[in-house]
Amino acid sequence: MPRSVNHVASRKRRKKILKAARGYFGARSKVYTVAKNALEKGMVYAFRDRRNKKRAFRRLWIARINASARLYGFSYSRLIHALKESQIDLNRKVLADLAMNHPDTFQAVINHVRGKS
Repeated sequence: MPRSVNHVASRKRRKKILKAARGYFGARSKVYTVAKNALEKGMVYAFRDRRNKKRAFRRLWIARINASARLYGFSYSRLIHALKESQIDLNRKVLADLAMNHPDTFQAVINHVRGKS
């Protein structure tokens, strides 16, 4: 009996890889084995960098908060400590947004904290 090969499934599997590799340079988007390797590597980078993105944004927020807090005579760490003491639950993302886009509100938060401590 002749060997049965499921061409439909194997072609679908290869097309799925090549479709995901569209836009890659040269053989990375044309040759199945090269595309598969490039895609696997890309997926590893994507997985890793989804976590690194969170770190990078937190560092950016802290830098922005620190720069704005120093205009009012606070350092970043003293401001965060004072916020905790005052039981003001604003996360770093919101604080950074206030510092950049709403300086009056940020100053009000600073003054509120300064009044408590």
